[in-house]
Amino acid sequence: MALVSVGFGFSVLFAILSPLGREVGLNELQIGSIIAASSLMVFLVSPVWGRLSDRWGRKRVLIIGLLGYSVGNFLFALVFKAFLLGLLLPLTGYLLLVFTRVLHASVMAAIMPSSTAYMADITSVGERTKGIGAVGAANNLGSVLGPSLGGLLAGISLLTPLWVGSALALTTALFVLFLLPESPGSAPSPSRNDTEIPATKLRLTHTDPRIFAFVLVGTAMFTGMALVQQTLAFRFQDILSLTAVETARTFGLAMGLAAAASVASQVGLMQRIDLSPLRWLSIALPILILAFACLALANSRPVLVGAMLLQGVGMGLAAPAFMAGASLAVEPQEQGAVAGIASSCGPLGFTIGPLLGGLLYTVQPDLPYWFTCAVYLPLWLFILKQTRADHQQASG
Repeated sequence: MALVSVGFGFSVLFAILSPLGREVGLNELQIGSIIAASSLMVFLVSPVWGRLSDRWGRKRVLIIGLLGYSVGNFLFALVFKAFLLGLLLPLTGYLLLVFTRVLHASVMAAIMPSSTAYMADITSVGERTKGIGAVGAANNLGSVLGPSLGGLLAGISLLTPLWVGSALALTTALFVLFLLPESPGSAPSPSRNDTEIPATKLRLTHTDPRIFAFVLVGTAMFTGMALVQQTLAFRFQDILSLTAVETARTFGLAMGLAAAASVASQVGLMQRIDLSPLRWLSIALPILILAFACLALANSRPVLVGAMLLQGVGMGLAAPAFMAGASLAVEPQEQGAVAGIASSCGPLGFTIGPLLGGLLYTVQPDLPYWFTCAVYLPLWLFILKQTRADHQQASG
């Protein structure tokens, strides 16, 4: 439920932020910078929250994250409301949007590391990839519900989905508080202090050789995804000549279908076929390359939606494989730390991607998608090389 609510909130935001930003006079680069600033904050604090989940317990950190999500998202929507009513000057409104989103991100960042580490605590090594796949499926289920319901709620007002997202996160925090047991590997102990924490946890960084390849792949992969995701609403609005509300509805529906394709790939493939994380990545990346090429060439609604379905299938396989690979590379007592580091790769990508995407889109609308193809191609070749090396090592 926690992961579904977070997926709902994120997918709703991407469905409405671009048309909403244009309604208050923000340009593509400014809209992208709001996402970039909050993503940078998530990148910086996710490893901290991951380590805190080792010390305080997964459940406690998850509740903090959900409450922070609810309050921060509410404040963000409140600033947008004042902006729409003309109560804020353009520069003041823009800076307040950035500030409230950064504030929201600094606490919301606790959710994914604690959730991923929780799953690592309750799964064996052999079950890890499927377990992380289930985490992704739950998040994507929220991404299915978000755009679908968000498109309907946007008919009331473009801000209604944000109000609902805050209420959902608050309700979920109460469910977690009363119904979720503490994970067996991270029960908080009042008597435990920092000197009793294994030193390996404190040394784990993004450049640790055990996880560096996965960090590199994850950061590049999510940078490309963020670049595409941030500009897709503009692409829909401009190609199909839609109004702001029509864009929120149409793009929201397409996002819901893409998320449904992600859930289908995770449940129908990842939960049924036993492959290594690198194998799943080597399958997912060419699917994503094809999807981005279709988006670059798209000139109609069916092609846009079809490309997003392909994108959903690819990310449904790629994201859990990346998380599972990082988790399997380290020791059981390092799961909170590695979950924080792995969870920070996406936000780092979403720091770079939206700014670059907004800039490229202003130069030429199809440029973001060709650029992402160019990034993913060497990434795929790198994964194939790593997969062969891994296979040869296992055979030897």
